[in-house]
Amino acid sequence: MNLPQMFGENVFNDQVQKETLPSEVYKLLRATIESGKPLDVSIAGTVASAMKKWAVSKGATHYTHWFQPLTGLTAEKHDSFIEPEGDKVIMRLTGKSLIVGEPDASSFPSGGSRATYMARGYTAWDPTSPAFVKEGTLYIPTIFVSYTGETLDKKSPLLRSMTAIDKQAKRVLSLFGKTCKKVSTTVGPEQEYFLIDEDVYEKRKDLKLCGRTLFGAPVTRGQELEDHYFGMLKPRIVEYMHDLDKELWSFGILSKTKHNEVAPAQHEMAPVFGTTNVAVDHNMLTMEIMKKVAHKHHLACLLHEKPFRGINGSGKHNNWSLSTDSGFNLLNPGDEPESNTLFKLTLAAVIKSVDDYQGILRASVASAGNDHRLGANEAPPAIISIYLGDQLGALVDSIINDKNYVPVKAEKGSIGVPESPIFPKDATDRNRTSPFAFTGNKFEFRMLGSQANVADANIVLNTIVADAFEQFADELEGKADIGKAADAIIKRELKAHRRIIFNEDGYGPEWEPEAMRRGLLNNKNTADAVPVCFEEKNIDVFVRQGVYTKEEAVARADIQLENYTKTINIEALTMLEMVKRDIIPAVSDYVADLCANVAAKKAVCEEIPCTGEKEVIMQLSTLNDEVSALVTKLEGLLAGIDMSDVSGASQAMAHKVIPLMEEMRSKVDKMETLTSSDYWPYPTYYDMLYSVN
Repeated sequence: MNLPQMFGENVFNDQVQKETLPSEVYKLLRATIESGKPLDVSIAGTVASAMKKWAVSKGATHYTHWFQPLTGLTAEKHDSFIEPEGDKVIMRLTGKSLIVGEPDASSFPSGGSRATYMARGYTAWDPTSPAFVKEGTLYIPTIFVSYTGETLDKKSPLLRSMTAIDKQAKRVLSLFGKTCKKVSTTVGPEQEYFLIDEDVYEKRKDLKLCGRTLFGAPVTRGQELEDHYFGMLKPRIVEYMHDLDKELWSFGILSKTKHNEVAPAQHEMAPVFGTTNVAVDHNMLTMEIMKKVAHKHHLACLLHEKPFRGINGSGKHNNWSLSTDSGFNLLNPGDEPESNTLFKLTLAAVIKSVDDYQGILRASVASAGNDHRLGANEAPPAIISIYLGDQLGALVDSIINDKNYVPVKAEKGSIGVPESPIFPKDATDRNRTSPFAFTGNKFEFRMLGSQANVADANIVLNTIVADAFEQFADELEGKADIGKAADAIIKRELKAHRRIIFNEDGYGPEWEPEAMRRGLLNNKNTADAVPVCFEEKNIDVFVRQGVYTKEEAVARADIQLENYTKTINIEALTMLEMVKRDIIPAVSDYVADLCANVAAKKAVCEEIPCTGEKEVIMQLSTLNDEVSALVTKLEGLLAGIDMSDVSGASQAMAHKVIPLMEEMRSKVDKMETLTSSDYWPYPTYYDMLYSVN
């Protein structure tokens, strides 16, 4: 395999554009991609023709506008290149077909902004994200808007948020004598996932319908020996990861790192950083490819945040940074951060924005799946806080308290034997329990769930930091001494927002009461987290930065609550079906056979005590009756919920339905431990977690 040659071979990237487009057209297109200049529509026909010719050479017969509706997934409608010409056909992609498409908008979530009969919607080409060929189709990344102009996707507001932070960051940079064409946020979203045997997966109704196990007694060996993390890869997993890398590389996705994660059957892929909108597209494509490659290896790839109770869930660590087109990183403290005013101002902007808008930042990662994950097993708690580490922590303390800063310098490390090399030791440790941690020249937002579209969190991050930059620029412009004025802002904002900084253990029992004392939010579930998005302050920041209209912001929050409500409803109905049709009958059969065995023994000899069998019969019979009663109670509860009342329904799901489901699960899991495996209707946790050899 010639990796450099095959990397990006399926992508209409810069190199292909340079080779296939006239030089003037190429320059105009690159100006849009690299500098954010408006697209010159007159070049669309030439680009479309070259793109089609290249795609056909790769075996493509169709094209599709690939977009990210508010379902959280991607969408595509395929059209062939063929057009009639007399009795024959020709292959053609016009400039108009490249730039705009017309999918049915009424069939996608809109948060009530569109009636069902209002069907027209438009997809519009995003030239900043390269097209690619997959499975005989040319995929053209696009945005998705309604006939009346509302955004109906995740890409449009992401691009707007990138425009906002570019505009405001350049204002700040210019005050310090730095000019650039473009400031971009970059993201490297790590992706965790589980792999289990496909045959086992097919036998679990809950995994197929809900993505997670609704029942399952703990396995006797989980992750407590800590031997799976970075452990030797099993041959079947090696083959999967090898094929996955090849697929990802062919689409220009910079898959860099692969390893076993903490839980049995759990793994991780980490990419190299990329510009945020391209990184989002790549991550959506990565999740799709992970599942397809798994199927080829007779595996099932699970992307749910918590497919198995009692062991690590899966997250998607969002490594966020801010750089100019020349490579200058605004979050790089340098060797002397105490003298780096621009860095300190950027740091103050991030700290201010995260504190001011902690509610919508928490809401951006809220989902039914992620609710199960946050707060344990290396997932951060639901309380937003910032970890700065020793170096920046000392710097911030010195600014707030008017103390001399004593630099925390990187040291040399050694294990104390002459044969071992001296290695560089960072100036600060990492905090794996922090939701938002500084890690050298970036912030790692660790709260995202593994199946999330990372656009959501980055829309919020870009918008709120852009807003802080705007406030700082407004205050600084016109000042005679920029450095002195900036120092005053830095000190003021760090003092005002010090409550959001927490450098200790996020799992410690003292953190929740301490966070409450500080006035920090602690919204542990989606139903409680999302309503902050309806607050005027949290809507206004999006409107000010041109990212959402008020109607768009409200609609997206409504959709999030609606999706949460529907997800819990599906899980509850699946749980009821599994219990009524499979588990209760299986346990009843086992109890009946135990009773027959006891009767047979007694018929032979009345003195045989049968104590063990009688105890199991009594426990299982009692549990079966209790579960049957819970079934009736849960069915009645679900029937009484008005699903059209999104707010009320979400609260009912979070605070009534889920506790009842948890109670039912605890009893069913107990039944599993008492029932012979020959009778239990579903593969166990052992069967799933240790199914791949």
